[in-house]
Parts: sequence; C-alpha cells; structure tokens
Amino acid sequence: MNIFVAKLNFKTRTEDLQSAFAQYGEVSSVKIVKDRDTGRSKGYGFVEMPNDTEAQAAIDGLNEKELDGRTIVVKPANPK
Repeated sequence: MNIFVAKLNFKTRTEDLQSAFAQYGEVSSVKIVKDRDTGRSKGYGFVEMPNDTEAQAAIDGLNEKELDGRTIVVKPANPK
C-alpha cells in the first residue's frame, strides 16, 4: 500500500519517517518530496508498505500523531 504523509516538519529525514512506520511492519520505500530548485522538503512524502494490514495499522497509529514536533496527517495515497 502506498501511504501519503502530510504536514511533515521540514527537517524530518527519510530515516525518521522510515523508523516511525517500521514499528508497524515492513517498509519497502520512503520518499520525502523536495523542491527541485532549493532541495528543501515540501513537507509531505510517501511510504510504501507491502502488507496492507500493517499499512492500515500504521495509518491508524500515526495519523494525527506528533513527529519531529509537528502533528502529521497519514492516509492512503490516491492512485497515480
């Protein structure tokens, strides 16, 4: 399942997001979207988890929770 994560702290690193989601199961990829001109985080990203049950547990467990001082929004990503 592809998971959308919004309202990230601009200082949140890929490793921080990976470890937060890894508590719920296997994480296959993590991508924080960055501005192509400045290289600064845009404050959102995507986490891919192969097991839908674990992914749903992560969504339920992390949505509206604090990560790096910001309350994040976690939900299933819309299909491309």
